[in-house]
Amino acid sequence: MNKIPVYEPYLDHNEKNLVVDCMETTWISSKGGYINKFEDLVKNYTKANYCSSTSNGTNALHLALLALDIKKGDEVITTNFTYVATTNAILYVGAKPVFCEINKTDLNIDVSRLEKKITSKTKAILYTNVYGFLCNYDKLKKIASKYGLYLIEDAAESFGASYKNKMSGTLGDISTFSFFGNKTITTGEGGMVLCNNKKHYDKIAQFKNQGNSEKPFFHDVLGYNYRMTNIQAAIGCAQLNKIDEIITLKAEIYYKYQQLLMGKVKFLEKLEYTKPSFWITPVVFKTKRQKEKVVKKLLDNNIETRPFFTPIDNLSFYRKSNCNIANEVFELGLLLPSYPGLSEKNQNKICRLINTTL
Repeated sequence: MNKIPVYEPYLDHNEKNLVVDCMETTWISSKGGYINKFEDLVKNYTKANYCSSTSNGTNALHLALLALDIKKGDEVITTNFTYVATTNAILYVGAKPVFCEINKTDLNIDVSRLEKKITSKTKAILYTNVYGFLCNYDKLKKIASKYGLYLIEDAAESFGASYKNKMSGTLGDISTFSFFGNKTITTGEGGMVLCNNKKHYDKIAQFKNQGNSEKPFFHDVLGYNYRMTNIQAAIGCAQLNKIDEIITLKAEIYYKYQQLLMGKVKFLEKLEYTKPSFWITPVVFKTKRQKEKVVKKLLDNNIETRPFFTPIDNLSFYRKSNCNIANEVFELGLLLPSYPGLSEKNQNKICRLINTTL
C-alpha cells in the first residue's frame, strides 16, 4: 500500500533542468544568476519594493528583527500559536516575546486583545498568517501606527495569499517567507525578507553576508552566513512559474474536504476580503478522542497526518502565558494531506475513512 504523505513538493522536469544548468555552469554556491532572478520574480509577484533571499525562513525572521534594531530589553508582541522559529528569532536578538491570545475562527492573533499587551518596552508586533489564513491587517496596522510600533509579517505559510488584493509578503514594515520543502513553493530550504525601506534592505543585505562592507573582505558589523545558493534559487524560479497552478490545485483540495467532511469537523473561517494560500487543510474535531481515533484509522491505512502547532508557552524555554485557546485547539486540531499532487481517488479515500470513524 502506497503511503499518502501529509505534504510533498510539486516538482517536475523544470526544476531538474535548472539545477543541472547550475551544475554545468559551476554556479552552485551563493553567487549566480538565478539568485537575482528569483528575487526579482518574487518582487514582481508580490509588488514589494525590495526582496532579499536567505538560506531559510528562520534566518529571514532573524534578519528582519536585526534590520529593525530589535534588541535586549525590547518586547515583541506575537502569537502563542505558530511554528517555534517565529518566537525563537525574538530570543536570538535578546528581546522578550509577549504572547497574545488567538481567535478560534482562524487561529490568528486576536487583534482585540493586542493593546492590553503594549508597554513602554514594546517595539514591534510580529504576527503569523497561520496555515495560510490572513490576519486582519487593517486593524494590526492601525494599532501599530497608533503606538509607533513596527509591524512584522511572518508569511511563511501564506505565499500567494492576498488581503484586499494586496499580496501577503507586503503586509508589514518587513515580511518574511519560508521556502522549506512543505511550503506552497519550495527551494528545498530557503527564505526571503521583503520590505519597502531601502535602509532596512541594505542592513539585511549586509547582515546576511557576514557583515561585509563595500570594501572586499572588510566587515563593518557582526554578520551571518544566511545567503541562498544559486541551486536553491534555480528551484525557486521553476516553482514560481507555476504558482497559480499550485494554488488552484490546493484550493480545490481544501474545498473538496469542506464538501465531503461537512458537519463532521470544523474548518477555519477566512476574512471575507482575503484570499488564503490554502497551504494546508487544518480541521478541528469536537473531542480529543475523535481526533485520536481518526489519526489511528488513517495511520493504519498508511495515510500521514500532522498535529497542530504545540503552543509556544508549553516549551520549557518559554514563560507560561494565559493563552488558553491555543492549548484548546492544539488538543483538537489535525492537518490533513494537502499537497498539490493529491489525487481525487486518495482524497475520497481519506474522507471516507474519516466519515466512517466519526
